[in-house]
Amino acid sequence: MLKSKVGYSINPDSFEMGIETASKATKDLSNIQLNFLYTSTKCDLKNVVKGIQTISKAPIIGCTSSEGIIVPDGYITSNDGYAGMLSLNDPNMIIGVACHEAGRDARTIGRKVAIAAVENAQTTRAPAYFYMVASPKEEEEYLMGIQDVIGRVPVFGGSAADDDVSGNWKIICNDKIISDGVAVAFFYTDNEIATSFTGQYKETNNIGLITGVKDSRTLVSIDGISALKKYAHWIGASPNDLKGKNLLNASITKPLGIKDPLGNLTVIRHPMFGNDMGTKTTSDDTITLGNKVVEGTAIIQLEATQQELIQATGNAIKELKRKIYAEPAAYVLIHCGGRKIGIGEKIDEVHKQLLKETKGVPFITTFTFGEYGYDEHSANICGGLMLSFTAFGKN
Repeated sequence: MLKSKVGYSINPDSFEMGIETASKATKDLSNIQLNFLYTSTKCDLKNVVKGIQTISKAPIIGCTSSEGIIVPDGYITSNDGYAGMLSLNDPNMIIGVACHEAGRDARTIGRKVAIAAVENAQTTRAPAYFYMVASPKEEEEYLMGIQDVIGRVPVFGGSAADDDVSGNWKIICNDKIISDGVAVAFFYTDNEIATSFTGQYKETNNIGLITGVKDSRTLVSIDGISALKKYAHWIGASPNDLKGKNLLNASITKPLGIKDPLGNLTVIRHPMFGNDMGTKTTSDDTITLGNKVVEGTAIIQLEATQQELIQATGNAIKELKRKIYAEPAAYVLIHCGGRKIGIGEKIDEVHKQLLKETKGVPFITTFTFGEYGYDEHSANICGGLMLSFTAFGKN
C-alpha cells in the first residue's frame, strides 16, 4: 500500500531548509522510494539537497518552481526561498532515477537517460509510468529518445522554471543540480497511476493553417499572413503592442492550440515573444512559441477568463479522480507558471480548489514553464499553459 507525506520550509538557511522539509515529508514513513522536490531559485540547492540527505537517502527528483509552490497548508513563497517535497512510500514499488546534461543531440540523450533509469531500477523491463523534468528547450526531443527505448509508456511532468524567464531554472536529480538537460523517474508498480493533462480553454472560431515555421518553435505565418499580425487581428490588438515579452502576458488568457489527430486533446502553444525581424521596408512579424508546431496543420485561438483558469484546477482534480479506480494516496500537480501569472493575486483561490478536491490526500503543486502528458488515446506530448495533474493509487 502506497503512503505519502508532504513537507516544506522557508528557513533562510538552505541546509536547515532541507532538513526541515525532509523531516516533515518523511515523518512516519519507513521505506521511501522517491522524493519529489520543488524549490526556489533563490536557494542554495546543493545545501538544500545535503540537508534532505541527512534525513532521507531515497532518490530525489524535481526542479525549481516559478515564484512558489502549493501544498495542503497553502501557497508557499518567501523572499529567502522555499522548498517543498512529497515523499512516496510503497515497499512494492521500484523506481529508477537518472539524468543527463544537455548536449548536441537531445534525442540521443533521451535514449541514454532512459537506459540509465532502467539500469538503476535493476531491471530490463519498460516501466508502467514515468515522470520527466527538463529545461525549457528540447523537451520533445528528450521525450522521443526516451520512447525509443521504452515505447509509449504514459508520461507526466513539466519543465524547470524560474521567477522571470531569465534562464535561472535548475533540474534536481539526487545530488546533481543541472541547468540544462533532462531527468526521469521510471515507476515499476502494479498500483494505479493516472494523469489529467488539460488546458481547459474554450475554442474560438479563429482557426488558421500554419503556413510558415522556423526552427520548429517560431511561428512565421498563418494563412500566408505574418503570424503576429494574424494573432493580433484575432484578439483585437495591435502587433506593435505585442512585441517582445508583451506577448507572453497578453496571450495567457488568449493562447493558441493544436488538436491531436483523434481530437481528444487540444495542446496549448503559448505565444512567448513577438519578434520583428524585418527591415525598414519589409515586415516579418513572427511569434516564438513555447513548443513545436508543424507547417500544414491547423492552429486555433483559445480563450479563458482569470476565474476559469482558477476553476480549471478543481475541475482537473475531479477529472483525475474519475480516471483512477483506486483510492488516491498522493497527487503531484504540475501547473503552468504562465497560468499562475494570469491568476495573479488570486492564487489562494487555487489552493482552496485543490484542498477541496484532494480531500486530505497529500499533494504538492509546482509551477513550470512547460507541461507533459497525454489524454485518452493520444500520444505523449509537451505543451504550455497546461495542467499535468497525476494521482497515485493506494493499491
